[in-house]
Amino acid sequence: MAKRLPITILIPLFFFFFFVMASAIGGRRVGGRTPIKNVESNKEVQDLGKYCIGEYNRRLRGNDGKLLVFSRVVEAEKQVVSGIKYYLKISAAVHGGGGNTFDAVVLVKSWLHSKELLGFAPAPHLVLILE
Repeated sequence: MAKRLPITILIPLFFFFFFVMASAIGGRRVGGRTPIKNVESNKEVQDLGKYCIGEYNRRLRGNDGKLLVFSRVVEAEKQVVSGIKYYLKISAAVHGGGGNTFDAVVLVKSWLHSKELLGFAPAPHLVLILE
């Protein structure tokens, strides 16, 4: 006759296993944003930044807007969706003017060899008020 483990032992074992697995995953949520390290030396991220500026300029040409000149990507995050969505903070200068920082969102589907600029806007400037 096989012995059965009492329920008072099985429940704590279940929770122990659950927490061990959760910590092994790293505690990250599925689909959450992940910071990208060493952005300035990451060629793929810098190339995506250049793509974003180029795409923005291409869309703007018909409106006689001022074109941007790519400087570098200063910060980046990625999110796994149906592809990889990159959230980039790009340093760029207005052609013939001063520099600024822009937020861009680009979706990359590598299996389709496609990139799509989903959003591009000047980054909000944080103002600290000290009293």
